[in-house]
Amino acid sequence: MGIDKELLDILVCPKCKGDLELSEKEDSLNCKPCSLRYPIKDDIPVMLIDETLPL
Repeated sequence: MGIDKELLDILVCPKCKGDLELSEKEDSLNCKPCSLRYPIKDDIPVMLIDETLPL
């Protein structure tokens, strides 16, 4: 199913408030300035800083 385009347009990085990009595998939202990956689990982005992974 994937992330809805409208949702992706309004989501921002919780840490720096910058734009997020969908990964190629569509398994995370990436913040390049912070070098963080926010995982997507069951089509729901996990937007918790404690749950991030490094890019």
